[in-house]
Amino acid sequence: MSIVIRTIRQNDNQILAQILRTSLEEHHIPKEGTVYTDPTTDNLYTLFQQPRSIYYVVEEDGEVLGGCGIYPTANLPTGYAELVKLYLSNKSRGKGLGKTLINRCLEKAVDLGYTHLYLESFPQFETAISMYKKMGFSSLPHALGNSGHYACNVWMVKELVLAAN
Repeated sequence: MSIVIRTIRQNDNQILAQILRTSLEEHHIPKEGTVYTDPTTDNLYTLFQQPRSIYYVVEEDGEVLGGCGIYPTANLPTGYAELVKLYLSNKSRGKGLGKTLINRCLEKAVDLGYTHLYLESFPQFETAISMYKKMGFSSLPHALGNSGHYACNVWMVKELVLAAN
C-alpha cells in the first residue's frame, strides 16, 4: 500500500467531483446551496489555480481517494482562508487520511501567510466535526465570507500559529 499526497492535476477533476457528490448523497445532504451544485465542483483544477490557494489529493497505489484544500473565499475577514472540499471515498475513511490532509493544509496556510482557517459543514458529518474540534477548530454562530454554500449550517474557525521568522 502506497499513500501519496500531491497537488491537484487536471485529470483529477472527474473523480474528485464524483467523490464529493457521492459523499453528500451518502449523508443525505441537500444538493442546492452546497458543493453538489456548485459549478466549480466539476473543474477543481482550474479553481485552485487562484493565487494563495491549493488543493491536495490523496491517492493509494495510483487510485484517487479524495482531497482537501485552502481557498481565499470572497469576503472573509483579513488573514482568513477557507478549508474546503475535504471529501474522501467511502472505502478510505477512518484511516487518518482526513487528519493528514488537514494538517498539510494547516501547514500550507501558515506558509501562505493566513492567520485563520474557516470551514463550513453539516451536522451529518459528525465524524469530521469531531475531528475538527480535536484539531482546534471552534464553532461560530454564523457564516463568514461568501462561499455560495448557503445550505451549510455548521461554521468553524481555527487561529493559526505562525512560525517565528
